Amino acid sequence: MRHCFQPVVIPVVLFALSTAASSVGAQESEQWTAAKQIELVKELTGQIDECDAGLKRTPDNIPLLSQRGDCHFFLGHFDQAVADYSRMIELDAEQGPSHWRRGIALFYAGKHGAGAEQFERYHSFDNVDRENGIWRYFCQFKAVGKEQAQKELLRYEKDDREPFPAVYKLFSGELKSEDVMLGLQLAKRTTEQQASCEFYAHLYVGLNAALEGDDELALKHLTEATNNSWPREAGYGPRYMWHVGRLHADLLRKTAEAKSE
Repeated sequence: MRHCFQPVVIPVVLFALSTAASSVGAQESEQWTAAKQIELVKELTGQIDECDAGLKRTPDNIPLLSQRGDCHFFLGHFDQAVADYSRMIELDAEQGPSHWRRGIALFYAGKHGAGAEQFERYHSFDNVDRENGIWRYFCQFKAVGKEQAQKELLRYEKDDREPFPAVYKLFSGELKSEDVMLGLQLAKRTTEQQASCEFYAHLYVGLNAALEGDDELALKHLTEATNNSWPREAGYGPRYMWHVGRLHADLLRKTAEAKSE
């Protein structure tokens, strides 16, 4: 998302991850899922406990609800994340249209119709951001099927940041996954711009592959996205989307393990 949000208290652990990420290489990044997962779960669980205590004192504290919602989402507690994000909107209706985090949480909670509605509201807030259109497509795909979802893709007239114009064509059927990835190598960019483009391309090619039922391809791309250090250093929004890729990769691994038992 373009990440125009309501005020939030960003979980401390995310800053710790950013600092750590800047000092590790690709090989250590690959060890993240196995070696750092326990530490992450412990820190996020502790932050939820702190938020719970704070919300007992001030139950309508929107920043604390925002922080707890994030922590729940990062732990895969999708229903709890939806509840906290929805409570934020109940307390401040002006936050409703821009609350893309709620839409993503609704998708993972299996509430695809409500998720699509959230992203439709976001489109009225920002009609340039194709990332929003992608998530609306994901929700529609689950709710009404691929063919109808493609027919109802949100239309964009203005240019968006890279790589989203090309990525969006993946969902409209104009490009294939390999075309999107090949296009990353054809333009001249700064190192940071290239890292950003590669992260989002791997993330959304992977998520689309999962949606299409190709778990092997999905896991390949989502692992690449998770091992990219750029989103962990770039700011709140990219870090949030890094967690999305990490979570979905974990879900795919668990599914594969269950099938092999």
